[in-house]
Amino acid sequence: MEQSNTVGTKSPRLKLGGSNRLTVSRFTDHGAYLSGGPEDILLPRRYVSEQLKVGDEIDVFVYLDNEERLVATTETPRAQVGDFAWLEVAWVNNYGAFLDWGLMKDLFVPFREQKMKMQKGRSYLVHVHLDPETYRIVASAKVERYLSNDYPPYHGGDEVQLLIWQKTDLGFKAIVDNKYAGLLFDDEIFRYLHSGDRVTAYVKQVRPDGKIDLSLQKKGQKAVVDFSDTLLQHLQTNGGRTPLGDKSPAEEIYAVFGVSKKVFKKAVGDLYKRHLITIQPDGIALNATI
Repeated sequence: MEQSNTVGTKSPRLKLGGSNRLTVSRFTDHGAYLSGGPEDILLPRRYVSEQLKVGDEIDVFVYLDNEERLVATTETPRAQVGDFAWLEVAWVNNYGAFLDWGLMKDLFVPFREQKMKMQKGRSYLVHVHLDPETYRIVASAKVERYLSNDYPPYHGGDEVQLLIWQKTDLGFKAIVDNKYAGLLFDDEIFRYLHSGDRVTAYVKQVRPDGKIDLSLQKKGQKAVVDFSDTLLQHLQTNGGRTPLGDKSPAEEIYAVFGVSKKVFKKAVGDLYKRHLITIQPDGIALNATI
């Protein structure tokens, strides 16, 4: 069951730890007060533009200040309530760690929510949520408990967004679409990855147990055809040749074209069979008749 972060009974309901569209109700020396929740919320003076006037609607992020009062900001945090994120520890004290999430007030991780004692300057994968007891915005490094237990609604070939989690003996664990756990196997990885990267990937399969196998590359003939067109266009707009070929390192191919060496080689073969290119010792080139 997803945790609610709405506050109050008025409509629209205020999202604590999320983005809200609120209306300017009045100005004071401290800033602008915004209505739209159970009480007016201060937008501190530093975030108030000269053009803002009473009655204007403004998009803000709502959280709690150091005295646990609702406050608004026009800054965009690196994560909102319900998100998984890779965040750096700004400082620690006797109660826990505080993460830099892009706002003036850092994000608290109690010791009980740390897998190991967090260290200043290091980054960790965490889940941002409301503490059910204090209703404060906090984070937890025990991310497994916040992953969905629902069976993933994906099919082979579906495009998904990944947050790279951690390296394992099999490959990289990843958070899929901010909700599910997935795995990128080593033989599907043809570029340098590290924890915290956000990448586009494709579903290979969803296993009967709900685990998701992933790939960084589209599969099948469609991927080859799509890239064949891309490679042909690249040659046409870059002097009719490229120094890359069958012998080129996979990393160089990915750096230029964003595909695996396997897909690159198949596309080269496709264009060659169609008599559109010639394969040379130092790369490939368009046929002179094109």
